[in-house]
Amino acid sequence: MTTVILDTNALMMPVECDVRVFEEIDRLVTDAELVTPAAVVAELEKLSDGAGEEATAAAVGRDLAERCRVVETHESYADDAVVELASGEFDGFVVTNDGPLRERLADRAVRVICLRGANTLAVTEP
Repeated sequence: MTTVILDTNALMMPVECDVRVFEEIDRLVTDAELVTPAAVVAELEKLSDGAGEEATAAAVGRDLAERCRVVETHESYADDAVVELASGEFDGFVVTNDGPLRERLADRAVRVICLRGANTLAVTEP
C-alpha cells in the first residue's frame, strides 16, 4: 500500500473546489492507504464551528476524515503534524493545496498531490 496523507484543505476541497478528492486519489495512486493526522481533524472541528462556506467545507471535511486512518503525532499544529508524518523514510504522497506546506514538503523531497485545473488533482515531484 502507498500512504497518502491528507491535510485540512485537502479534506475541504470537495466543497471549496468541487473536487472529488477520493476519486482523484484513486485515479493517481494505486492501492492508497489514506491517513490524516489527529491535528487535522481537530482543526476541521474548530473551523466547522463557524459560519459560512469555510465552516460548511470544514464540516464536510471532518466527515470525510472518517474514511482515513487518523494518526496521533507529537505536533498539535496541523501542518507540522503533516510534515512529521511525511518525514524520514516516507515514500508516499501528501494531498494539499497549501502553498507554504507544499514548499516545506518539497524541501524534504516529498511528492505532493495538488489541484491542477478546475477540479483535477495532479502529482508534483520534488
